[in-house]
Amino acid sequence: MKLYANLNSKFHYFGEIMDELVKKGAVELSRLIKNGETSSEEVVKAHLERIKKVNPEINAITIPLEESALELAIKSDNASKEEKERPLHGVPFTIKENIDFEGLPTTNGLSFFAEEFPPKNAPIVDRMLEAGAIPIGRTNLPEMGLRLDTDNPLRGRTFNPWNKKLTPGGSSGGEAAAIATGMSPIGLGNDVGGSLRNPAYCCGISSIKPTVGRVPGVHSGAMENIGLIAPFLTDGPMARKIEDIKAGLSILAGRHVDDPNSVDVPLEGKMPEKLKAALVKEIDGIELPPATVKEIEEAGKILSENGWDVEEVQAPELDKVFDMWGVILAESGMELAPKELFKPETAAYLDRWSQTFSHINLSMDEKFTERFRLRKVWSNFLNEYQVCIGPTWCNLPWQIDTDLDPKLGNDALKKSFYFIAPANGLGLPAVALATGVSEGIPTGIQIYADLFRDDLALLAAEIIEKEKPCPAPINPM
Repeated sequence: MKLYANLNSKFHYFGEIMDELVKKGAVELSRLIKNGETSSEEVVKAHLERIKKVNPEINAITIPLEESALELAIKSDNASKEEKERPLHGVPFTIKENIDFEGLPTTNGLSFFAEEFPPKNAPIVDRMLEAGAIPIGRTNLPEMGLRLDTDNPLRGRTFNPWNKKLTPGGSSGGEAAAIATGMSPIGLGNDVGGSLRNPAYCCGISSIKPTVGRVPGVHSGAMENIGLIAPFLTDGPMARKIEDIKAGLSILAGRHVDDPNSVDVPLEGKMPEKLKAALVKEIDGIELPPATVKEIEEAGKILSENGWDVEEVQAPELDKVFDMWGVILAESGMELAPKELFKPETAAYLDRWSQTFSHINLSMDEKFTERFRLRKVWSNFLNEYQVCIGPTWCNLPWQIDTDLDPKLGNDALKKSFYFIAPANGLGLPAVALATGVSEGIPTGIQIYADLFRDDLALLAAEIIEKEKPCPAPINPM
């Protein structure tokens, strides 16, 4: 089995002409609706039509919500002037199938949970509804969200719209593929090991993994009691445009009583007198793809031209961060997974991945003591440099099911996770920013900032995006 697909091969092109409305972002659609230049009904119909035409090609949306979405769109168009001022009034959005949405099952990608109906919406769903947004569909994920690919026995495989031979990423792969193809302008996912950022990178869109605690994570059923991995996990928005990520984060953020880790913290902090960016172009023991290095360099150049001081650095103690995050997740997270419900090859992959960290012989107290130390190290690093820009993955998107391969899987996963791990292991905010296309697949970078300085990561992303806009939406290849 080859690790990468032949990126120079000819692609089948799905030549669907795209409605102009599905090319636009969530905030722009909201403005158009408020100004009377279009209606919510027209916007929702355009996205539903897009789903009908494109989803059979890539299987990103598991349950389209046509009837209810149209009803809500008509209601939105008849709303009061005051209601129409809501930030995402009349705009469609999608919801990953491990986030509670009343009336539909929270399947977690497993047949066992196909009838697992939640008692109420997750707080983040309620907050999107209160902001005027309209649910238009549920999106696919791997079994219990525990792969960097998106496939499960219940809903089947989601394909990468750029190249069906490549993973769309995971675990929010359905969400990313839907947004990348214009089926949705904005959506909800979550991230314990890059699950907002991995698929954003693979599918050519953007996302933010917020500081843990900024967005409440409240789940029922299989994810209700997540124990020691709670400090690693957060929900967040995905979109094609940074202005939509910012709008989504402002809607989702804030304390909720059912998540004791959640807090009320201002979305914007004090702006430093001088902004400095660290560029990570080299990682010990891992050769980054040339296309990725080029994007990191160009991002640094753009920031420099906008008045930032930019310096090439080595990110601190990445190996220790990776091991600390990996061993806690392996022992506390993977062990919570009901592997008897998984496909045998998925269960075997989880066992192999857990064995990767079997050499770390520390008590749980020692592991969390090490985590505390590393959080201080990175906090100091991210106060010297307000943002750190590096790869999202340290490799290119690999062929589907590479993670399940006993020979190739662990190496591919380590390279994918290595610069992902600090955000989860240390609770830091990180933006995955799509920056272009190289040899037929999307390119991207990742932008870190200090705890609760999500605003600085988004500021840098917004500046870079002006010069390097998102390449999506696209028609599936």
